[in-house]
Amino acid sequence: MIFLRVPIGLSMFLTGLVGLILVTGDTQVPFGRLKSETYTTFSSYSLSIIPMFLLMGHFATLGGMSQALFKAAEGFLGHRKGGVAMAAVGACAGFGAICGSSLATAATMGRVALPELRRYGYDGGFSTAALAAGGTLGILIPPSIVLVIYAILTEQNIAKLFLAAFIPGIIAALGYILAIRVYVALNPDSAGVGPRMPYSERFAALAKIWPVLIVFGLVVGGIYAGWFTPTEGAAVGALGTGLIAWVNGGLNRGTLADSFIVTARSTAMIFFIVLGAAFYNGFLALTQVPQGIAEWVTTSGFSPYTILILILVFYLILGCFMDSLSMILLTIPIFWPVMQGLDFGFVTMVDLHSARAMEALAAVPDMTTASIEALIASYRDGVELTLAQTVQFDAIRAHFDADIVALDGALQALAAGEELTRDQTRALDLRRVNQGALNRINSEQVAIWFGILVLIVVEVGLITPPVGMNLFIINAMEKTTRMTQTYRAVLYFIASDLLRVVLLVAFPVITLVFITW
Repeated sequence: MIFLRVPIGLSMFLTGLVGLILVTGDTQVPFGRLKSETYTTFSSYSLSIIPMFLLMGHFATLGGMSQALFKAAEGFLGHRKGGVAMAAVGACAGFGAICGSSLATAATMGRVALPELRRYGYDGGFSTAALAAGGTLGILIPPSIVLVIYAILTEQNIAKLFLAAFIPGIIAALGYILAIRVYVALNPDSAGVGPRMPYSERFAALAKIWPVLIVFGLVVGGIYAGWFTPTEGAAVGALGTGLIAWVNGGLNRGTLADSFIVTARSTAMIFFIVLGAAFYNGFLALTQVPQGIAEWVTTSGFSPYTILILILVFYLILGCFMDSLSMILLTIPIFWPVMQGLDFGFVTMVDLHSARAMEALAAVPDMTTASIEALIASYRDGVELTLAQTVQFDAIRAHFDADIVALDGALQALAAGEELTRDQTRALDLRRVNQGALNRINSEQVAIWFGILVLIVVEVGLITPPVGMNLFIINAMEKTTRMTQTYRAVLYFIASDLLRVVLLVAFPVITLVFITW
């Protein structure tokens, strides 16, 4: 149905509905779900974050924030070879921090940056490719609508996913800037050079982006400070950008009504796709297809990383034909159960015991991190405890009311990097340090890591020929540039993305460094 150009939401909806009728052999249950599924899907509190982020992006555009970001970046980079294109990418990254949509980021920054790129003699294909690639930062740098949908589908913490996306987002922006540098080095005539701006003008332009910093700091900082939930943060961000747009003169009664209408239309489109996915997922769950695939994959003998790479390659191919949200909703219900069944070993029982034991020991009065480490080092080196350490041992034993033998064995096991026995975990009063807790931690970390990887390869799909959505949006604004020119130039940015995927697959810690367990 998708290849027959039936809208993705309707395709999934009809497939799910007809599939349920065929599997159950009855129309009563499937048609009954029309009422219940619609209500449960659209009454989800988490989904209300989507219209808020969309509205925030519209208000930010009306408030002139996109232009302020570009001018500030241009002031520091415009005098360099390829600097105006680099400034456009930097502005896209900044605008992506207050707009959760890649298409909106590409369209907004295209209107702002294309005239400047033309003015300084930039090649048309290079200009459109740089802006299309920069636009993809809108769905990676938090807040991200696609990341919210992924979090809902996999039942993960939205705030943790936002936090995990920060470093990959920064790497993405730096990678695109490096791609621009390589392109202009190989094609010197493709880009002009702007005039060097005095430092007084640079800092004046930089001062004008304070509304972006305030909104971003308030939304993201408020979420991680615990002032409000991600959904409430989105509402606060929409209000903040609306006030800034009103003060700057971009928001009035007419533009406010237009913003609501555009937001409502975009939200309706996304929500219908979500509803179609809900019926499609219900059909898959009833047939046990995802569970069957997951069981087959986990018993196939392939390594977890081999399976991950095959999934990512599938996304890269699929991205040539579908948009990011559709890909996420169509494939995650199948791929996520597969990933859940794979053991990437991010956290072992030894790691968990060691971390929880250190937390427990730190709770003992007068025990510091340095004294705990020194005590465990003495056990590891097999030296006799000092008088102070003997006192510390007695304090630990009294605090946990522990048996000397079990406590001594626990400290020896920690020093040797071994898993604790049941008696030793009891000696340190460690609770809920079991296989179930370990599985939950590993599952969460795999979900977050996999989500960021999927987001990146989906993002590559937005600029991958022949059907990269961002390429079409930017080329529609630059009608004098042939699409084939854009295709050739965008390959440099795709190469940057693929190198980033390799880096994040090889070093998961880059994604998970801020995620505590």
